[in-house]
Amino acid sequence: MSDLVQMVQPLIPGLRRYARTMLRDASTADDLVQDCLERVVGRWHQRRAEGDVAAWTYTILHNLAINHLRGAKRRGLHVPLDDSEDTALSRPPEQENALRYRDVVHAMQALPDDQRSVLLLVSVEDMSYAEAAKVLDVPIGTVMSRLARARERLRRSIDEGFHASSGNTKLRSVK
Repeated sequence: MSDLVQMVQPLIPGLRRYARTMLRDASTADDLVQDCLERVVGRWHQRRAEGDVAAWTYTILHNLAINHLRGAKRRGLHVPLDDSEDTALSRPPEQENALRYRDVVHAMQALPDDQRSVLLLVSVEDMSYAEAAKVLDVPIGTVMSRLARARERLRRSIDEGFHASSGNTKLRSVK
C-alpha cells in the first residue's frame, strides 16, 4: 500500500488539472478525480508491474471524463428548477401543426396535376413565373391562372377540412 501512495499521490495535482480542463467545472472534476483514485486503489492489483503508473492512472481518468461528458450530452443541460425559466420547462404543442401539415398534404394531393405542378414549382421550389412557364412549356399567363386556381382550391379544401373537424360531431355515450 505504501508504494501505491508513493506512486499515485504526486499525480493528484496533475489529475485535478486535467479533469478541470476536460470538464470545465471544478466540483465535477474533483468528484471525477475521487472516482479515479477509488478505481486506482480498488484495481491496484490489476495494473502491470512493469507498466507506467501515471499513464495507467491518466487513462482511467480520461475514460471516466469521456463517459461523464457523453452521459451529460445524453441527459442535456442540468439547470436547478428554481433557476430555470418557465419557457425552458415546457414547449409548445406540436400536434396541431402536424395535423395542419397533414391536411395541406392531402389537399395538395387532391389538386389536379396541372395546378399541383404549378403550385409546387412556384411556392415550394421558389421559381419565378417565367421559370415555371419554361419548365412546364406553357405561357406565363397560364402559370398565373393555374396558380390562382390552385391556391383558391387549396384554401377552400383546408377550410372545409377545418370546419368539418371542428364541427357538429355528436359523441355517443356508452353506459
